Amino acid sequence: MNAKKFTAKSPREALRMVRDELGGDAVILSNRKVGDEVEIVALAGEELAGMMQPGQPQPSSRRPESGARNPEPDPRPPQPEQQDILSEIKFMRDMMQEQIASLSWADMQQRNPQRTRMLRDMLTAGLSPALSRRLLDKMPPHADSSWVSGVLGHNLRVAAPEEDVVARGGAVALIGPTGVGKTTTAAKLAARAVVRYGAGKVALLTTDSYRIGAHEQLRIYGRILGVPVHAVRDTEDLRLTLSALKHKHLVLVDTIGMGQRDSRVTAQTGMFDATGVRRLLLLNATSSGDTLDDVVRMYSGAGVIGCIPTKLDEAVTLGAVLDVAVRHKLALHYVTNGQRVPEDLHEVNLDYLLHRVFRPAAKTAPFALQELEFPALMAGAGAAREMHYAS
Repeated sequence: MNAKKFTAKSPREALRMVRDELGGDAVILSNRKVGDEVEIVALAGEELAGMMQPGQPQPSSRRPESGARNPEPDPRPPQPEQQDILSEIKFMRDMMQEQIASLSWADMQQRNPQRTRMLRDMLTAGLSPALSRRLLDKMPPHADSSWVSGVLGHNLRVAAPEEDVVARGGAVALIGPTGVGKTTTAAKLAARAVVRYGAGKVALLTTDSYRIGAHEQLRIYGRILGVPVHAVRDTEDLRLTLSALKHKHLVLVDTIGMGQRDSRVTAQTGMFDATGVRRLLLLNATSSGDTLDDVVRMYSGAGVIGCIPTKLDEAVTLGAVLDVAVRHKLALHYVTNGQRVPEDLHEVNLDYLLHRVFRPAAKTAPFALQELEFPALMAGAGAAREMHYAS
């Protein structure tokens, strides 16, 4: 085993040396303090992998006798005792890497408490570790949340006036999972269009024939607004209905609520692509970042022109939904914060949204990161990432 020893002034510097020489898959065998320095003993990842592969037959210098068949190679797989040793090595490696990552974050807290405080605040606000690290890498010394807000604001795209669905018109479908507020948002957008262009220039469609009362709910909104409501069943039905409504300025399509992993999502996307219907993706601001990320991946497509964050009044922080909008480059068209039609549909106010991201959370909130918990959390999040991100 060709283990190598690395000595540096800090755990992060030692890890960087390991990564540079042995690669990101290096195995940490031990670490200890030697005076004022840190000593790490590591093994190249491919060497450990080679130890775990079945043994290769050794070449023989002896020539086979004439007429004799070559003997079958002996695979010589690792014995149970060897497997146990290798399992122990992997277990020790994981423990060592978590401990080193914890030491590394603790060292970072001591050297630059402002940066670790900002990283903690970003994670507590709901921003993803991926975006938080990217911002941290570019963060100037002594920066605070106002700098982060400025960078987020610079990278959040708000739909321009000429992109506004009400002003631009055409056929637009509201898509998203169950309960995100599609029917109510369709009514709110229709109300804006009626005020601007008149009821005769607006129509509502629904593809939702599954939910009991879904069509009736949209009809109630239609009667209140004075606009017609039509139900469509499939691609051909949608094409014919849109052709009959081509004189309308705006046709809003309410869609069936279904989970983002439902097989019908693909069929729905195909129907709208075939008929040229643009889509607005509704994102529930109360959902976790992982859920929102999954929703965007499953509903994405060339016809998606942007998003509308909903239920802002129910969300504690808006970090997750804005993070997803930034990383997926989704234009913000409107936001909603209640059930009232049309009052609870608002144009995007970036200053307000960014203020909501870093609005101080209660110190006793169970999901708020505390100072002493931060190194352990970051270490537990995966020591392998520490190898990747160490700089």
